[in-house]
Amino acid sequence: MSKYPISKEFFPFNMLVPPIKDPESAGKMGEMMKPPKWIWRDKDISVRVETIPGYNDAPIEVFVMEPKFIKTENCLIYYHGGVFFFEGAGYHYRNAKSYILNIPCKVVFVQYRLAPKHPFPVPTEDSYKAFEWVCNNAEKLGIDKDKIALGGDSAGGCLTAAVTQMARDRRLDVKIKFQLLIYPFVDQSMDSESNRKFTDTPMWNSTLSKQMTGGFIQDKNIENFVYASPIEGSFDELPPAYIETAEFDCLHDDGINYGAKLKNAGIAVEINETKGTMHGFDIVQSAKITEKAVAERIEYMRKMFV
Repeated sequence: MSKYPISKEFFPFNMLVPPIKDPESAGKMGEMMKPPKWIWRDKDISVRVETIPGYNDAPIEVFVMEPKFIKTENCLIYYHGGVFFFEGAGYHYRNAKSYILNIPCKVVFVQYRLAPKHPFPVPTEDSYKAFEWVCNNAEKLGIDKDKIALGGDSAGGCLTAAVTQMARDRRLDVKIKFQLLIYPFVDQSMDSESNRKFTDTPMWNSTLSKQMTGGFIQDKNIENFVYASPIEGSFDELPPAYIETAEFDCLHDDGINYGAKLKNAGIAVEINETKGTMHGFDIVQSAKITEKAVAERIEYMRKMFV
């Protein structure tokens, strides 16, 4: 039995600590993950694969996902979580489908390259290149260039925050509609109260964070390290944000502290502190808490896309 009062709705994941030993074994596990087969035969959404130039022009894939029976020019570019080591899991695609049908919007699901084979800055630069590609091909994709937003969970939240800063710093001539940050990992110092407190929480904890970060950050002196730890960056002229946190999560304070810095810079922020939750709680799609959280994300995005 978990020592944390996490909702029983999330059983058995409220008891699970991932069996990760080191970055190398995590990388091998990540390589075995594949997109769920249902996305190719779903009756309500269509998916096509585009191969685009990533960092240093190496090819990466993006999945352009859209509703079959609803016309929309809204676009959410999504960066999945997975510690920078794992491909998107089934629930990432289920969430994407909910966004596609209920906002509605197109989702460009980015298959950025993964650590430890591809450490920082590769995943971050791949993510930026995907954003740039969408902007440059908006008309062909049926996307309104003024209605492009970025979103991601966990490691994908880091990528989302980083790309918003990169777009500003590189003066890309596109105004990002908003950023959706779901229990984001945005502080590589790992020195927050929640990191000190939650060393053994299920699904993710600060012990695992410290164990794995060396596989992603292999050189802290690398240029533009701030994009690996966006909380250390400048918060001027960033897009509005929706930030969701999990209660029993070592990354809880990452979201709260990032939101505070955005607010201090005059950026509009909405924060949803979910209760009775652990990191990655929305893996249990049928949980009432998950349904409510996903509905609140959708409500925010619908409002912001108007």
